[in-house]
Amino acid sequence: MKQDTLLIVEDNVLLRDAIAEMLTMDGFFVLTAGNGEEALSQMESVSPDLILSDISMPVMDGFEFFHLIRERQEWLSIPFIFLTARGDQAHVLTGKGLGAEDYLIKPVNHTELLTAIRARLSRSQQLRLARLREAYQASLTVLANAIEVRDRYTRGHVERVTAYAIVLGEQLGWSGKQLEDLRYGAILHDIGKIHIEEMTLQKQGPLNHNEWVIMQQHPVIGANMVKNIPFLSPAVPAVLYHHECWDGSGYPHGLKGNEIPMMARVVAVADAFDAMTTTRSYRQAQSIELAFKELVKGEGTLFDPDVIEAFKKCWHQDKIQEIFKAWNTNNHLEQTPKQRFQ
Repeated sequence: MKQDTLLIVEDNVLLRDAIAEMLTMDGFFVLTAGNGEEALSQMESVSPDLILSDISMPVMDGFEFFHLIRERQEWLSIPFIFLTARGDQAHVLTGKGLGAEDYLIKPVNHTELLTAIRARLSRSQQLRLARLREAYQASLTVLANAIEVRDRYTRGHVERVTAYAIVLGEQLGWSGKQLEDLRYGAILHDIGKIHIEEMTLQKQGPLNHNEWVIMQQHPVIGANMVKNIPFLSPAVPAVLYHHECWDGSGYPHGLKGNEIPMMARVVAVADAFDAMTTTRSYRQAQSIELAFKELVKGEGTLFDPDVIEAFKKCWHQDKIQEIFKAWNTNNHLEQTPKQRFQ
């Protein structure tokens, strides 16, 4: 387990050493400095997980030190706790105005100090994980869209399918991790196409038997790509089963009804709607009104009736139309249902 590094900035040597000794005994790795200038010098080689700084110090006081910390991109997220003398209300107000995470009044007791440090470290870790997830999600979206470009989808297919899936999930009462897993499932649903030859993906006429057999393997390929990645494995049901149909006529395994994981049933509807309303290599897009009617026709055969019911509610609340309009998809041409859902 990683040992958290704390930087104590305090010009009072006795107080600084006492705090450092106390926190070292609590399991932290502690660095110390007598003023802001010394602290900045140390931070050029070691970036602490949290800074505890006095305000009134020689050479460079705590406020100037805080300003310089927040000017550096790589230090923006480091939690910063001010130490201030008892009754110095002006310093507390200034610190609040600057945006410091916390303020402790000297002399500070052990319990108060430890509680504040652990709370801020915990919050900092949560924020770092959230930013990591956002960056990871953005990277996956870029990757997935790069794959879809090979299939000549209109730009934004992955984002639209994800947006449709999320509003459907919310309508179904999903929240928290359930929605997060659905988001990754929607982003990655067609990632297996990375192994499909470009001439097959871009073919303008109907696929022959061999090509269709290959195309039907992309869910299996995609599921195998992500199943051993712990962060992505919850997306496997959507990747593997989003082409299964409620009546058992889908692929790759011909599952039917409740045999199909719920996440896959949601992504199937979102994907089919976007497929109908965007231009593909073998046909032009159609209107969202016509696509809506075709989805409803597929209720109980191609699609889960509960998901279609959720789609209807989202439609009547204009949530689907808002997502569609945001991406300015304007091509309209009616096609047969068999063409649309391939």
